[in-house]
Amino acid sequence: MNQTSRPRMPAVFFGHGSPMNVLEDNRYTRAWQQVGTSLPKPKAILAISAHWYTRGTGITAMAAPQTIHDFGGFPQALFDMRYPAPGDPALAARVRELLMPVDVQLDHSWGLDHGTWSVLVKAFPDADVPVVQLSIDGTQPAAWHLALGRRLAPLRDEGVLIIGSGDVVHNLRLMMRGNHPAYDWAQRFNERVREHLQKGEMEVLAEYEQWGNDATLSVPTAEHFLPLLYVAGTRQGNETVSILVDGIEAGSISMLTAAIGMEAVTQAA
Repeated sequence: MNQTSRPRMPAVFFGHGSPMNVLEDNRYTRAWQQVGTSLPKPKAILAISAHWYTRGTGITAMAAPQTIHDFGGFPQALFDMRYPAPGDPALAARVRELLMPVDVQLDHSWGLDHGTWSVLVKAFPDADVPVVQLSIDGTQPAAWHLALGRRLAPLRDEGVLIIGSGDVVHNLRLMMRGNHPAYDWAQRFNERVREHLQKGEMEVLAEYEQWGNDATLSVPTAEHFLPLLYVAGTRQGNETVSILVDGIEAGSISMLTAAIGMEAVTQAA
């Protein structure tokens, strides 16, 4: 492939929040839409979603991934939603090559879970960009996931948009329904993550478990935080990290969405 014909694609972490964002028009979904409208069309998308949390590492390698409705208790309209983006077996093989000697299993049974399609249905509503999902190995420490992100970085120069989908703060047990203000600990943790992102201090993000009680409450389980580390790992040189939208919903769910290299790509488009 002639890599000089394409600008470097950004990498974006989406704070995806509730599946109900699929059916809503709000400041978060409008920011996600802006990602799709402001960039050159990607050759493909590599997604790391909080909702494919596994032992070992897998990657979707089918030509036509299914739309997975991995939630309950929501309106039927959400279960009726389909995101029929094609897969990309060649990209799956390329990712497997980049991550060696990690044993990446080619998967033909998963698909696109709501962590992926709930944001892509806003950013790329035509579902015409091939999408591949990489699973998160829940047996590995945070720094390991940051290192995998670094090894995936060359894909950005090959026309691939790398996205992570989770939530910087994700505590469902303490979530409050309605328009509840952010807990103090959630606000502090979210601001600390935001600060380190904008300073390019990615190694510090991988040490979040050492940040005390704010981290314990904000990240009671790791799966929603780790997609951020894959995106952080793709930063090259002094690339700008832009906060596209931010906010904490229901007291304990961060909606922070951040992009690496977004300004450069937007100017090049």
